[in-house]
Order: sequence, then C-alpha cells, then structure tokens
Amino acid sequence: MVAPCPANRYQVEHAERLRRSFHALTGRHLIDPALSPDVAAAALFHAPFVVLSHNAAPDPILTYGNRAALELFALTWEELIRMPSRYTAEAPDRAERARLLAEVAARGYIDDYSGVRIARTGQRFRIERATVWNLTDAAGQRCGQAATFREWRYLEKAQPQ
Repeated sequence: MVAPCPANRYQVEHAERLRRSFHALTGRHLIDPALSPDVAAAALFHAPFVVLSHNAAPDPILTYGNRAALELFALTWEELIRMPSRYTAEAPDRAERARLLAEVAARGYIDDYSGVRIARTGQRFRIERATVWNLTDAAGQRCGQAATFREWRYLEKAQPQ
C-alpha cells in the first residue's frame, strides 16, 4: 500500500470503506457526505482530526493513518503500515486496548473511548472521546477496525528506570 497522495487518489477505496462503515454503524458522517469519493479521500487524509485503521489479522497491522495520525504518532507512512497496532499503546495499557477492541468487535462500535497512547518518539498522550468501529468490505465481511478522535493531550514522557 502506497502513501495517500494525488497520484493514488489518496487511497480512495480505503477512504470509502472508512466512510461507509462509520456511517453504517454510527449514523454519522466521518466527512462531508456530499463530497465525491476522490475529494473526500483527500479531505480525510488532510483532516484536522486523527483517523487510523488496522486489518483483521490475529496481531493487527496498521493499514491507514491520515496526516494528523502520522504526525501525532511520529511515524512515516512506511513505518505505519508495518507496525502492529498494539504498539500504539505501552505494554501496561495493551490489555485494556485488547478489551476495547474485543468489545468493538462484538458491538460494532464504541463512542467516547479514552486511553493513553504512545508515539514512536516515546511521547505519551491521552486520547479523549474516540470512536472505534469495525470495518467491513464491500461484501459486508469484517476486515479490520478503525478509530477517529479530535481530542488529545500530551503527558509527561516516561522516565527511564
């Protein structure tokens, strides 16, 4: 998967999967529904809020992060799409993250999630009021999960012990 850019229409197929799944489960729109798929994909990539997704593998790998996500997690596109999504949380927080993802798998989505995450640089931050939802392909089969949030606050870096 190549980084979203004009040449690949900002990963329009995946952006449409994100939009369609989000709307089907929440009844809300991730981005303006009047936008054409190509324009919406570019708008989603450049949005001022975070959007991330991972696949449905047993140890899910990240499959998408918009520019806000790449900046917040201090990742390049190439780093992002090779990273197990569990690494977005510190080891002590991974059990809570796994519980959340299992609940999303069972319910379809969760609104108002809060939790601590960590960037590649070690910078910790608390996300607030995140929506996490199941992604489905065109046939309606579950193919991963995604998250979006607009609010986060930086925490102090963990001190070496």
